[in-house]
Amino acid sequence: MTRIDFHTNIPDKLSYACRLARKAWSTRAKLVLLAEDAAQAAALNDALWTLSETDFIPHVLAGDPLAEQTPIIVTDREDVALPHYEMLVNLTRRTPGTFAQFARVFEIISTDEQDAAAGRQRYVAYKKQSYPLTHFVAGQS
Repeated sequence: MTRIDFHTNIPDKLSYACRLARKAWSTRAKLVLLAEDAAQAAALNDALWTLSETDFIPHVLAGDPLAEQTPIIVTDREDVALPHYEMLVNLTRRTPGTFAQFARVFEIISTDEQDAAAGRQRYVAYKKQSYPLTHFVAGQS
């Protein structure tokens, strides 16, 4: 069953997603980053290239010919074929229709009230379906 980790109170979803991608890459995990729309996917793609002067985070946009060999995929579409289903980072305000195909899902919830409200609705929906949930609040020890 898919494990779902909620990370809330995130001030900058893109930089947070980049740090998760760096951590996943350091453990050789495979990750899909699901963006809200094409603009956010493009911004995320750019951010992964500029995260650090010393880090290289191999990634491509979904549908790229190198996707099969690339551990980190960036997309804003759920109807695109993906090469792996290990971990999903959801940056959207919706429940991904394909979330149950992944072993683990990270729900990234910002400090924006509308984003937080959508996140609470997803949390309740996952809980009703008995998915194992964890919750990390950024900025709290």
